[in-house]
Amino acid sequence: MNPLWIFIGVIAVVALVVLVMYNKFVTLSVNAKEAWADIDVQLKRRYDLIPNLVNTVKGYATHESATFEKITEARSKAMQAETPAEKGAAENMLSGTLKSLFAISEAYPELKANQNFLSLQTELSDTENKIQAARRFYNGNVRDLNTALQMFPGNIIAGMFGKFTKMEFFELGEGEQAAKQPVEVKF
Repeated sequence: MNPLWIFIGVIAVVALVVLVMYNKFVTLSVNAKEAWADIDVQLKRRYDLIPNLVNTVKGYATHESATFEKITEARSKAMQAETPAEKGAAENMLSGTLKSLFAISEAYPELKANQNFLSLQTELSDTENKIQAARRFYNGNVRDLNTALQMFPGNIIAGMFGKFTKMEFFELGEGEQAAKQPVEVKF
């Protein structure tokens, strides 16, 4: 065997490995970004439901303006957040204010029986479930990307191109734990 052919063969194998790894990183990165877009769609749906819910409650509990202002402010901050960490913190704050809105509804039996309120509450609950599913999907994609970026030879190849970086997980933290606790209603 001619050493030139061996050298060409080795170069071809290395080039093939780099090509395959590059394409893998592109795929993982695109999948993670697409998964983030899925979360964003569900969050926007949630943001669209909140004003309708607030307006419905306002009709029954007009003296609760401080709560309505807090919800509006939390919604605004959540809509302006950009990174997964910022979104997580803003969503925790928004979830807390929504709990206070539902606590208010407990004091108004005619509100709790209002068909529009019940429909909005069901839609919001469905949206929350979709957000959780989208979050799990996103975090799975981020995990796969981050793992590939840290493993050999992927870490070297990703470093060569410099365009692939680790992504943040979307964690809801304390708000998620608080959501599992029952809402305390005091009269």
